[in-house]
Amino acid sequence: MALKKVKGSLERVFDKNLHDLVRGIRNHKDDEAKFIAQCIDEIKQELRQDNIAVKANAVAKLTYLQMLGYDISWAAFNVIEVMSSNKFTFKRIGYLAASQSFHEETEVLMLTTNMIRKDLSSQNQYDAAIALNGLSCFMTPDLARDLANDVMTLMTSTRPYIRKRAVLIMYKIFLKFPEALRPAFPRLKEKLEDPDPGVQSAAVNVICELARKNPKNYLSLAPVFFKLMTSSTNNWVLIKIIKLFGALTPLEPRLGKKLIEPLTNLIHSTSAMSLLYECINTVIAVLISLSSGMPNHNASIQLCVQKLRILIEDSDQNYEGTFQENHASDGQSQQSLISDGSPSSQQSASMKYLGLLAMSKILKTHPKSVQAHKDLILQCLDDKDESIRLRALDLLYGMVSKKNLMEIVRKLMIHMDKAEGSMYRDELLSKIVQICSQNNYQYITNFEWYVSVLVELTRVEGTRHGSVIASQMLDVAIRVKAIRAFAVEQMAQLLENSHIVASSAQRNGICEVLYAAAWIAGEFSEHLRDPKGTLEDMLRQKVTSLPGHIQAVFVQNIMKLYAAILVKYEEDEDNDGIREVSDLLVEKLPMFVQSGDLEVQERACCILQLMKYVKKLQDKDVSCADEVSALFAGELNPVAPKAQRKVAVPEGLDLDKWINDPPSESSDEEGPANSLFIPDDSRMMNESLTRQVEELSDDELERRREARRAETQNNPHYLKLGGPAKGSKYQEVVNVEDIPVANIDLSVPLYVPGTKRLSDKYLEAERQARKREKKRRHGKKSKRRHKSESEEDMPVVHKVDIMGGEMPEGATESGDEGNQELDDNDPHKLLDIDLDRPLEADEKLPVRTHRIVSPSAEERPVEEKKKHHRKDKEKEKKKKEKEKKKSKKEKKRNKSGDDSAHPSLLIATELMSPGHEAIPSPGEEEEVVPPSAPVKKDSTPKKEEPKDDLDFWLSGQDAPVAVEVTAPEAGAAADVDSDAEDTSRHKKKKEKKAKKEKKEKKDKKEKKKKSKAADEDEEIGRRDGFEELASDAPALPPMSSYRLLAEDSNIKMTYETRVQPQQGQQLIVSVIFTSLAQEHLKSLEFNVMDSLNTKMDRLPGATTHDGVPVPFQLPPNSFNEGQFAFQVQSINVAQKLRGTLTYTIKTEESSTSEKLDFKLYLPCTAFLIATPCSSDAFARLLQGGDLSSKYSIKLPNSGVPFSHILAKVCFYGHFAIVEQIDQSASLYSCSTQGHHICLLVKANGGGDVSIDGKCADGSLLSNVMEEIKVTAS
Repeated sequence: MALKKVKGSLERVFDKNLHDLVRGIRNHKDDEAKFIAQCIDEIKQELRQDNIAVKANAVAKLTYLQMLGYDISWAAFNVIEVMSSNKFTFKRIGYLAASQSFHEETEVLMLTTNMIRKDLSSQNQYDAAIALNGLSCFMTPDLARDLANDVMTLMTSTRPYIRKRAVLIMYKIFLKFPEALRPAFPRLKEKLEDPDPGVQSAAVNVICELARKNPKNYLSLAPVFFKLMTSSTNNWVLIKIIKLFGALTPLEPRLGKKLIEPLTNLIHSTSAMSLLYECINTVIAVLISLSSGMPNHNASIQLCVQKLRILIEDSDQNYEGTFQENHASDGQSQQSLISDGSPSSQQSASMKYLGLLAMSKILKTHPKSVQAHKDLILQCLDDKDESIRLRALDLLYGMVSKKNLMEIVRKLMIHMDKAEGSMYRDELLSKIVQICSQNNYQYITNFEWYVSVLVELTRVEGTRHGSVIASQMLDVAIRVKAIRAFAVEQMAQLLENSHIVASSAQRNGICEVLYAAAWIAGEFSEHLRDPKGTLEDMLRQKVTSLPGHIQAVFVQNIMKLYAAILVKYEEDEDNDGIREVSDLLVEKLPMFVQSGDLEVQERACCILQLMKYVKKLQDKDVSCADEVSALFAGELNPVAPKAQRKVAVPEGLDLDKWINDPPSESSDEEGPANSLFIPDDSRMMNESLTRQVEELSDDELERRREARRAETQNNPHYLKLGGPAKGSKYQEVVNVEDIPVANIDLSVPLYVPGTKRLSDKYLEAERQARKREKKRRHGKKSKRRHKSESEEDMPVVHKVDIMGGEMPEGATESGDEGNQELDDNDPHKLLDIDLDRPLEADEKLPVRTHRIVSPSAEERPVEEKKKHHRKDKEKEKKKKEKEKKKSKKEKKRNKSGDDSAHPSLLIATELMSPGHEAIPSPGEEEEVVPPSAPVKKDSTPKKEEPKDDLDFWLSGQDAPVAVEVTAPEAGAAADVDSDAEDTSRHKKKKEKKAKKEKKEKKDKKEKKKKSKAADEDEEIGRRDGFEELASDAPALPPMSSYRLLAEDSNIKMTYETRVQPQQGQQLIVSVIFTSLAQEHLKSLEFNVMDSLNTKMDRLPGATTHDGVPVPFQLPPNSFNEGQFAFQVQSINVAQKLRGTLTYTIKTEESSTSEKLDFKLYLPCTAFLIATPCSSDAFARLLQGGDLSSKYSIKLPNSGVPFSHILAKVCFYGHFAIVEQIDQSASLYSCSTQGHHICLLVKANGGGDVSIDGKCADGSLLSNVMEEIKVTAS
């Protein structure tokens, strides 16, 4: 046995590992398939071994082969064996192979359920993590159903490494098992406030992905996401949240008003271009939804456009700093990427493209704001990236007006002459046509100019949009009657030079314009100056090389021209001319009769026979001009696009019924019989090829080659090669295929004689007319001289006849289009679930249970014993519930007692047990509520609560502070789960009690109403005192965190302070500059004198006397916001700083510099953050002994309700309510430098309010209390 093991170990030494496999594949490039087949045979031998290390090595090699495209599904069971290994290095190889090769149709996946569950519950976090990573790649509906509960348990793990992965994989579970979304959503919502930023980011990503297709279900999370947006420093998380808000804003218009201010602040402050783009994109969506409700949104639009211009212009220079800023939160080094030029150029092009894309969105609602940047868009046409050029073309399409149409088209045509690449030239050509023809030629004032542009476009060589130009020529000639004479003249020139245009005879090529030229010249031949010359041009021999459909139009319109010429010659009595023209047609028409196109043949034959008959009549001196012209009398009108759909189906006609008998199923098998008299081309070709191969032997080939050489030598017309004599090596090498193919440069535009660029003439004429009009208006000096020239003032030379086309009788116009909905196969359609509705009793994740086997006759007594045992357990549960009820009643009585028994609420909280809840438990409600009521009691408030919270949050005055004060409900998921369990557990018991307690229903309902108000007050106070206090008492007066900084006759400044928990010594002062003047205010500079404790952040290299330039100008009666950062060393003393604002007033005549002095007050409360705190944590904080300093103040009776005073303390002092009982409340706040401040606010008997505080820093506490005294009173 020992020898066998030694032998096996020695054999393993010579096994190939992954490195040997890769090295061998590289060394066998000539016979790679053969080498890999040999390796696969060796791998199969290794998989049969008992050693798990050998199997892991084999699976690692199979993983590499699978990456090369080889199928390894035959080794799926062996992969599972390696996955089940206890050694992490082997397990990792197995999960890697499974993640690459397993899919939903893999049959052996049913064997992995228990193994994955075991790894998920492993104490080793890396085993659980690798199981989660692998599971995300081969998730199936069965695995999602069986493992959903296990993964949700990992979401509460103490290790962020596991929690983050568990949160992310829940998204895959939701897609495969949508029933898990509602039970798992409360816990997923909790992860949005996880202390670990990685877990928080994962939760944001999952919810944003879920809300991407069904945003309305996640509208209740808007306050939570708003708080994250105003507090997070991770750019990628901010991007996700801002994208989500962009989807939620159309559903809740009030949300847009909340978002404008923080998004504008981000636009001002961020240097990350990706975040800047998302902010601008969301602001655009917000302003579109609030276009009627936001009166001062033009300033925001101008800000977005200016930032987009900077993004487009400076993306190359600012890329390096932006890229580092975007990744600063991840701590990743980007030096290797920045040193290389390719990522920088790609990022630059991407940001340019996104900037143009955002401008196109603004263009839809605010075109004038974008039209001012026409020069920038035209510069983008010269960009190297074709996608940027195409996006700039789309922008130009919307920037066109009557005044700038000719100028834009001229620049596009000049650009088209220089453009490289036929595809881009085609796009330019089609965009020129779209720009001119949009909205029924809305912006064209002179159609002669447009026809000349279309003629100039025929010079573009190699275009595939000839049919587009032809259709425009036809449309303009038909609908604009005043332009027909000019159009016919231009078409005659095209027909005169048709031999040049017809050189590109491919379908949809530039030759398609001859289709329109022939039709227009024939249909409106009365406008031709030389109809006979045009007829001769249409009868040239070169015309027969055109496509068949164009030749057919030529034949038809040749007859129209002949009819017009015939009428003219008969009026002039020119018999010689008549005979000459008739002979010309009879002589030239046979070339069309020989055409390969059946349509051309038929028309040419008919017209030729007609001409012969007319010629006979002419020989008899019979006048037949009227009869020939009558063939083409009348005007043809276009048919509407929807005409065919509007034709009514006659009665008795079944369009789905077979006209003839349907073919039998065996008709396909009769194919060879049908080809009895028709030879099979493919079979004949194959036979001829085989015959040629059989006949041409080597000797035959050599004989023919010698004969060809002899013929070329004796042929005087054949050019001999100069150089060595016959039979030399040089002649043997020469071959036709070796001759290089030279590329011909066709970038020079095609020149058509007689077609000069006429569009420049019209553009210059319009410029001269505009100058004369400007001088005339300037000379009048009327009151309206400042009024800008509108597009209605532009003269319209030609009028367009808008014809919708002929429709069948009784048809009506309708533009019904189906609404776009999610595809039935889209998994997100199943996730359209109402998440605000409370969980039902049956909405639980499946839990693993043992299989129940039906008992036999011998086992039945044992089963009865088990039943008795269950009854005993139920009795014990009932006893425990009664004890809980008694203890809760006692606690409730203690709460309802006299508050005077406790000298201080801060001390009273120390005596309370940890985890004390003010909300009655479900068991307690059973005694005072009828049997049918508890379900409504539990479900109704929770169903309305998210909507009420959202409505209250949206109705607030100050968005940032409201979000900071809001305390999230920590145990939401636990409460929902416990309520669902209690409801299902006591369902039967309530039904039994319902029959006995019918007489007592009225009394219990009254008790319920009394207790319900008190319970809700306690729950509200525990969650968020400030929000719900506004609904208890009379309406609160409007509160704002902005204070007046300074004001003069020209400008007004208000400010508020903001802090971030991560930066303890930094304070942000947000200043709103409001213009009160009627002139522009520019060159604003904000400066604050530094003190020993507080210093203002300035630009690099600036001194303490230099101010910070404000990055915007103020138009008349407008406002904007700027943010300034300060570094504060100590926060226990309020700061009063002197500052100066300098600005320039710009008038039409001159500019004046002004100065405004101010004093900036930074209170101590500005450094406090309203942090949620539970009652037991509050009690432990007081018991710790660290809060040694005490301070008390008393507010005199002013007639203000206690709830209003408490709301002011929370709002202005940045405190959160820990617990409130009647007229007493305990508050908590934490400073940016970690100071804990605890307050007790209590209303005394005489109407006075006393506030007692505790803190570790006595100076900070005293200053905060004095500030509260001023603001609360």
